[in-house]
Amino acid sequence: MTTGGAGTAVGRQRWWICALLFAATTVNYLDRNALSVLKTSLQQPVEAGGLALTDADYGWITFAFTAAYAAFPPLIGTAIDRFGVKRSLGVALVLWSLASAAHGLVATVLGLVVVRFLLGMAEAAHFPAAIKTVAMWFPQQERALATGLFNAGTALGIIASPVTVWLALTFGWQSAFVAIGFTGLVWLVFWQRGFQPPEQHAGVSAAELGYIRAGQPAPTQTVALPWTALLRYREIWPFLLGKMLTDPVWWFFLFWLPSYLERERGQNPLASAGLVAVIYLGSSVGSIFGGWLSGHLAKRGWPVGKARMATMGIFAACMPGSIAAYGVDSFAACVALIALATACHQAWSANLLTSATDLFPTKVSGAVIGLGSTAGGIGGMFIALLTALTVQWTGTQQWAFVYAGVMHLTSLAIFWLWFRGRFERVDIDAGLDLARAHRPLLTAGGLVTLLGVALTWLITSHWDACVAAAKFSGAAQALTAAGGLVVIGALLLYAGRSHTGPASLLPTSPESRPQPGA
Repeated sequence: MTTGGAGTAVGRQRWWICALLFAATTVNYLDRNALSVLKTSLQQPVEAGGLALTDADYGWITFAFTAAYAAFPPLIGTAIDRFGVKRSLGVALVLWSLASAAHGLVATVLGLVVVRFLLGMAEAAHFPAAIKTVAMWFPQQERALATGLFNAGTALGIIASPVTVWLALTFGWQSAFVAIGFTGLVWLVFWQRGFQPPEQHAGVSAAELGYIRAGQPAPTQTVALPWTALLRYREIWPFLLGKMLTDPVWWFFLFWLPSYLERERGQNPLASAGLVAVIYLGSSVGSIFGGWLSGHLAKRGWPVGKARMATMGIFAACMPGSIAAYGVDSFAACVALIALATACHQAWSANLLTSATDLFPTKVSGAVIGLGSTAGGIGGMFIALLTALTVQWTGTQQWAFVYAGVMHLTSLAIFWLWFRGRFERVDIDAGLDLARAHRPLLTAGGLVTLLGVALTWLITSHWDACVAAAKFSGAAQALTAAGGLVVIGALLLYAGRSHTGPASLLPTSPESRPQPGA
């Protein structure tokens, strides 16, 4: 039991809340990972019970998931800030459970694209809600550890892959999707009965509440801030770029590792699922250890920014091991190096996510994490496209492994150049003048839009060549990605434009009462 500075027993209620988040994360990834471990079954001919999926078809289906996961988090994060995490996460879990079960009720590639899109939309609520919950329930020095603990649920959801394979082999792949789609409903009962904000929770003592706040004010109401306005704060951009560059590494291992072990390393589907479970067991250790390490450094007197970046630097330096994993002859060494890469990525991710709550107050953390999820989803869309097309063209996943080896160090360099180890919390309550155009956003938006338009023209004008190189689905993915760049550029232009209405200046007026349900 933790003790406060005066030797007072603090209590453990916050860790029960963390356990609920861990269970929700496990359910999230059990639903999400089912497609990747059943990919081989779905690629069987129709007469053998499959859907005759090609690699490009699979890339299109995963692209649909990541497109939804990228498009909706800012809106969902803003809704979480407004309506609270209890209601928002409960509704989201019901929706993603139904979408997961619906995978077993469709019989075409288009049907899988649709239900995968719906799954991505619903699951986009999980991490904004979970990180906001951690910011509400934990003091700053424990947030990375709490994030690492609940984020370890991603590994448990993946470790359960053999169960999914067993269900598919015993009852058919359709039944497997339906069965795992309803696992979240049990969790929902405990969430609805067990969650309240700490100020309202009957199980939280005065000592624990004081320890949680640790000199920080309780969450407060504020005038609504458009999520696009958050893009004007320079502090958000290293976080967004870090998510966009490094989240695709996790997406790649999640969606493509089982087929790599089967096709390029000669493992059968059940053995492949078991090896994936072993690999992701290591990732859960990395998630927890990475969260603990930065908190330990902070408790020893390190500034929070330096503690976060030193921890991120240690694990980023190990990521090039994923490049060696592809080239090494020994299968045992390959599995060990991939396990190291997934562990280091999760340790990195625990600190990257927590850095957003270091830089922004709890009352906007849902929208900030939502924007981060969007950035990560954008990167995930393009890694899905890159991997599908390279497999289509070269027959291997080599270039995706190279990408996984270098992106964390690149992101770390951006963090260091931007902050130099000093994190200063953004003063949202100072207000934001929207009457003036924001030139950096306008410049970035213009460049991204021009790039998207150029790529769209290039693909459409050489459509036959693209179809010949990557089949119709691959060419369609490339065209969709180019169109996505146009949309992203337009959003940046919209966020950077001047506002002339009554909301052009947005001061905030904090109230003393805690935000209900959030």
